[in-house]
Amino acid sequence: MKYSKEEVMQYIQEEDVKFIRLAFCDVFGKQKNISIMPEELSRAFDCGIAIDASAIAGFGDENHSDLFLHPDADTLMPLPWRPEHGRVVRMFCTITRPDGSIFECDTRSILKKAVQDAQNAGFQFFFGSEQEFYLFCLDDNGNPTKEPYDQAGYMDIAPEDRGENIRREVCLTLEQMGIQPESSHHEEGPGQNEIDFRYSDPLTAADNAMTFQTVVKTIARRNGLFADFSPKPLKDRPGNGFHINISVKSTDDADYMSYMIAAILDKVADMTMFLNPTENSYQRFGSNKAPRYISWSSENRSQLIRVPAAVGKYQRAELRSPDPSTNTYLTFALLIYAILDGIQNKLELPEPADINLYKADADTLARFKQLPGDFKSACAAAVTSSFVKKHIPDAILSIYCSN
Repeated sequence: MKYSKEEVMQYIQEEDVKFIRLAFCDVFGKQKNISIMPEELSRAFDCGIAIDASAIAGFGDENHSDLFLHPDADTLMPLPWRPEHGRVVRMFCTITRPDGSIFECDTRSILKKAVQDAQNAGFQFFFGSEQEFYLFCLDDNGNPTKEPYDQAGYMDIAPEDRGENIRREVCLTLEQMGIQPESSHHEEGPGQNEIDFRYSDPLTAADNAMTFQTVVKTIARRNGLFADFSPKPLKDRPGNGFHINISVKSTDDADYMSYMIAAILDKVADMTMFLNPTENSYQRFGSNKAPRYISWSSENRSQLIRVPAAVGKYQRAELRSPDPSTNTYLTFALLIYAILDGIQNKLELPEPADINLYKADADTLARFKQLPGDFKSACAAAVTSSFVKKHIPDAILSIYCSN
C-alpha cells in the first residue's frame, strides 16, 4: 500500500505507533536506521532528521559529518515482530546534505534516477529476486556456529527439512508487511534455503530485498538460529546466490529481450565488482550452478544468463552471478543502464551456449570469456570501465576498491 505524508501521520496516531525507524543503507548495502518518536515525524517530513555520517562506511569524515534523512511515505511498513501496543514501523529514506542536495553516496537515490531515466526513454523495468541463505545453529553463548540446522537436500520435505517452519514464518511475516513471496523451498546445501519474490518495479524490488534479509535474520534469531547470507558459508558446499529475474516493457510494445541479454553479457565483467563485492564472492563461481563463463541459453542452469521456460508476461531473463552481499540498489541501477545502452546501440546477441559448461572440455570452454576470477580483477575491470564511471560516483568506486 502506498501512503501520503498525511496518511502516515494518521496511521501513526490510529495504530498506537511509538517508534518510527528511519532506514537507509551504507554504500555496501548494509542496512542502518535511527528511531524517532511520533512527535518528531512532522519535523522528519519537513526538514529531515540529522545523522552523524562520519562513523558510516563511505559517508564521510569528521570534517563533513552531517547528513539528513528524509522518510519516503510510500515505504511505510509495520514490523510485525515488535509489540502490538507501542508498535514499531519503518520507512526508507532519501539522504541529503545540509544544503538539501542529494548525497552522492545514497545508493537508493542512484536507483531512483536510473528508473526515471528509463521512463524518460520510454522503458519500464521489472525485477524479481531469488535469495539463498543458510541456517546455522548457535553455541551455548548464542554465537553463530558452522553447524547446519539440517542435512536435507534440494526440495526435501520435513522431517529432513527442518527449515520448513522458519520459511513459513518468514513468508507469513512478509505478507503482514505487504510483501508477497512467490515460493520457498530447501536448497541443495545442508541447512540452505531459498525464498523467491514476485515481480516488482525496481525500487520496490530493491526495498523488498533489503527487508527480506532483515526479516529472515530476525525470525532465525527468534528461533535460536543464525541466518547466513554470505556468498560461500561452507567450503565444498553450494554458495548463496542472489538470482535476478529481469523484464522490460516499452511504450512501443516491441520485444527487447535479445538486446537486454546482449547488453548484460557486454557489461557484466565491468559490473561484477558490485554484483560480487567480497573476496568470498568469487569462491562460488564455477561450481554448484554458480556461473564462471559469460554465456547464455534457454533454461540451462550452467549459464550466466538463462531464459526460463515461461510464456506471456512471465517471460524474463535470469542473471545468476550476483550474491546476497551485493548492494541491490547499485546492482539494479547498473543493470537498467546497461540494458538501456544495449537497446540504444542495438547490441547483437551471440549464439546461445546450449551445453553444460560444468562438463565441457577445455577447447569448448576456451571459446567463452570468463567473469573476473577474484575481487582484485573485478576492481580493475570496474575502474577502467567508462560505463561504470558514467553511472557510479567516483566516491563509491573508490570506497569499493579500497575496501
